[in-house]
Amino acid sequence: MTETALSTATGKGPTRVFVLDDHEVVRCGLRDLLDAEPDLTVVGEAESAEQALARGPALRPDVAVLDVRLRDGDGITVCRELRARMPGLACLMLTSFDEEEALLDSIMAGAAGYVLKEVKGADLVAAVRTVATGQSMLDPATTARLMHSLRVPGPAPSQGDGELALLSDRERAVLDLVGEGFTNRQISKKLYLSEKTVKNHISRVLAKLGVERRVQAAVIATQAHDRQQPGR
Repeated sequence: MTETALSTATGKGPTRVFVLDDHEVVRCGLRDLLDAEPDLTVVGEAESAEQALARGPALRPDVAVLDVRLRDGDGITVCRELRARMPGLACLMLTSFDEEEALLDSIMAGAAGYVLKEVKGADLVAAVRTVATGQSMLDPATTARLMHSLRVPGPAPSQGDGELALLSDRERAVLDLVGEGFTNRQISKKLYLSEKTVKNHISRVLAKLGVERRVQAAVIATQAHDRQQPGR
């Protein structure tokens, strides 16, 4: 899409992009790649979650390209917090890891897209343009694996309440936060527990629910929450 076409479609100038990556070479490469496009402009960058949360809101970007793995945290948390302050922000998660758990957490945090760092430059630019228009852009191979994971046999929705009844109050609280897409670190802070204790709780939750993967437990938690809502 040309600059003129994008401006016509959105009614504004170049898409404002914010970049977060803790590797300087990668960050500079992303900035140069995106700034070279006439319809995109990088308005700021950060190398840590702390910097991103401090700088991002003031710059009012349209799109944030966020590295999932950071030295002082994770891009998923940054996505959630930035979107809480800027609901119209489109977050594109960028990672060198192909993990279905990170994909699910990204979706639950409100991310509009998730691509691997091995993506070609032209495809990354296209992804930024896609999420800037309000559309979703997820890496097809990663999404296919997530969909396969969700189809792995586990407790059916009608059976889920029985297994959930086996959970202690603390385990249910942990499961609810897993279902909302929170990481172990975030759960530990919310419940005032150590990360090791959170991991132990999650292990027991998985065993009681009869599933092997965190993503399956998250789906069960979400289904249970939906069944509790009026009119469901």
